Amino acid sequence: MVNIYQNILQAKQEGKKLLAVLIDPEKIDLKNISSFFDKVHKSIATHIFVGGSTDKNNATENVVIAIKKATKLPVILFPGDVSQITPKADGILFLSLLSGRNPEYLIEQQIKSVPFLKNTDLEIIPTGYILVDGKKETATQKVSNTKPIAQNNLQLILNTALAGKFSGKKLIYLEAGSGATVPVEASIITLVQKELSIPLIVGGGIRSKKQLENAFSAGADLVVIGTAFENDEDFFNQLKK
Repeated sequence: MVNIYQNILQAKQEGKKLLAVLIDPEKIDLKNISSFFDKVHKSIATHIFVGGSTDKNNATENVVIAIKKATKLPVILFPGDVSQITPKADGILFLSLLSGRNPEYLIEQQIKSVPFLKNTDLEIIPTGYILVDGKKETATQKVSNTKPIAQNNLQLILNTALAGKFSGKKLIYLEAGSGATVPVEASIITLVQKELSIPLIVGGGIRSKKQLENAFSAGADLVVIGTAFENDEDFFNQLKK
């Protein structure tokens, strides 16, 4: 079985930049997955993330099964809660919402997930998840009942990322939120990356190749795009191999 984390780590060491396409099970039609992946395979995407803040229709497993039939790219769960765990994926970002102080998303959901995870072959990747203010209230804020960290509070963002690293997280994920008006600023990415020896993921609000390149240049090892890839044909065309 492919070791997802080791591949991300190796890419970081080699200076190879990675791109994940985030698929929200609530927002994709199963009938469109095959054609969607025709686009994905023409792009520079290297990973598929599956998840959303909510999954009211319990669609995650069916979506993952359909995705696995359509692609050989690694499929990684990015779950909003324990209900979005399925053994049909390749791995899972085992998220702790470090920017908030709601114990439900710091540790409670993680404990609830153990009975599911211990009986799967999913590669479990401990991930420190940090919400930064993208100038738009996100679904994650509403569901988690937490506030993002202001982008000008550089020291708090850095200290939160390092606290994640010191507590054993293998990845740090800086997230401006789905549909963010403002992506994570380059100065934040550079500051965190300079102090961080583990891979850095950045997502939220990236809608152009220029913004993508800025995130990579600033030090992001893996960038996550979602809405823009689905809805913006011009952006997709910029991401072709």
